[in-house]
Amino acid sequence: MQRSAFFLLGSIFLFVTSGVLGQSYVESALLFSRTVPGGSSRIQAMGSSQTALGGDYSSAYSNPAGLGMFNRSEFTFTPAFSGYKTAATYLDGNDEATDSQFNIPGISGVFHLPIQNSGFVSGSFAISMTRANDFNQSTYFHGRNQNTSIIDSFIDNAYGATESQFNKGSYNYNTPTGLAYYEYLIGPMSVIDPDDPSLPNDVYFTDIKGIPDQQESFITKGASNQWNFAYGANYKDKVFVGLAVGVVSLKFKSDRTYSENFADDEFFNSLQLNEKLDIRGNGINATLGVIGRPLDFLQVGASLSTPTYFEMTETYYARLQSSWKPNLEYYDNSPLGDFDEETQDVISDYTLTTPLKFSTGVAYLSKFGIITADVDFVNPSKAKYSSNISGVTFDNENRDIKATYTSAINYRVGGEFRYKIYRVRAGYGMQGNTYNSELDLDNSIKTISGGVGIRLQKFYVDFAYINSTGTSYYQPYSFFDGPGPIADLKRTTNTGMITFGFTF
Repeated sequence: MQRSAFFLLGSIFLFVTSGVLGQSYVESALLFSRTVPGGSSRIQAMGSSQTALGGDYSSAYSNPAGLGMFNRSEFTFTPAFSGYKTAATYLDGNDEATDSQFNIPGISGVFHLPIQNSGFVSGSFAISMTRANDFNQSTYFHGRNQNTSIIDSFIDNAYGATESQFNKGSYNYNTPTGLAYYEYLIGPMSVIDPDDPSLPNDVYFTDIKGIPDQQESFITKGASNQWNFAYGANYKDKVFVGLAVGVVSLKFKSDRTYSENFADDEFFNSLQLNEKLDIRGNGINATLGVIGRPLDFLQVGASLSTPTYFEMTETYYARLQSSWKPNLEYYDNSPLGDFDEETQDVISDYTLTTPLKFSTGVAYLSKFGIITADVDFVNPSKAKYSSNISGVTFDNENRDIKATYTSAINYRVGGEFRYKIYRVRAGYGMQGNTYNSELDLDNSIKTISGGVGIRLQKFYVDFAYINSTGTSYYQPYSFFDGPGPIADLKRTTNTGMITFGFTF
């Protein structure tokens, strides 16, 4: 079994303590590929169903053909406030953690341009910024583990490595396992008696035998924002076509603190591991779309978004603090006490190509309002890492991505009721489970939304409230022959947002 296969049960924010630093690349592939349905407050209040709708700046992100339905220019600005809650069940503990964040998920300028040429009535060019993903979360859990300690995973990771592998520049040097070695949490069997040839120097052990009280907190920050440069054209008010180029900026930061306390151990008091991860990326993609209006009250649409090509830079850092009982010595007569070791900053450069997305939609229009529905077809198993650095390969990770994920269908439905200048909206969406059925896991995300709006001749304002819930699974550490302890997480995000629009 390949080393990276042990991350299959990880959560979206899985940090590992093996030779692969930082969070699992398998889970990162999903995290950075699984964009959220974005858009204005009007669109998000209707469940973000928009592929066939048009007439909103959100089309620049989802289906640029919808820009062809504009008959005037506009500028919009959207502030939002989100609250996050994670409920965790781990061993015998149940915990909650909360966080909140103010953000600006949307800005746009749409410029209407009459054409009057060969059947084309008009077109519109748009520049917009849309938040494609939100990485902000806080998580905390604790429990008493009767079976394993993170020290057991250090032993597992060190298996087969001689002590030279912990030297500077070697495989285990800048890893939590290396820090555990330098703080005497683990050692080779041969250190017990160097003159005994039956004791191997590549099999590791620990003198710490107590039952640990474990706890962990981790905080993630950041977002993925996409700048869209799009154009949509109107042909005889029957067919609308569009093209958009998206430039993506990605920032992801995490801070994980994991600790174990051994109240009943003869030699050892406690340990605390802190890991920090900073990922920055820039990407590019394109979207091609079309909307047809076969009847005055019916619109159908489709869009194809190409894979996003990212160039990523990752910085990883770890610090391990441990405390032994007083007046102890190790087998080689080294004094034991309080230790505080840290890694250097480990910087990695690589590329990530996320899968394409195909969307279809339908919209029913009347003087009383709109009913619209979308379906997305995605396949996160097509995500792929690569590197231009000689000797660096992601073959194992790419194989595990294919083994972990499968194709999924996302669907959304929404409606808008109109009365004079007033609007009332509601919507529902489901992002499908992306795990392979053999894993018996479910990471689907359900969204319920609603909102109101007012439309005047040269100004409009829309408010939306969005509630999203989903489950995930998290391992604080793992083993070569199976998973470690697992925390069940239920994540809830509540967002309120307002879009101010000015037409001209």
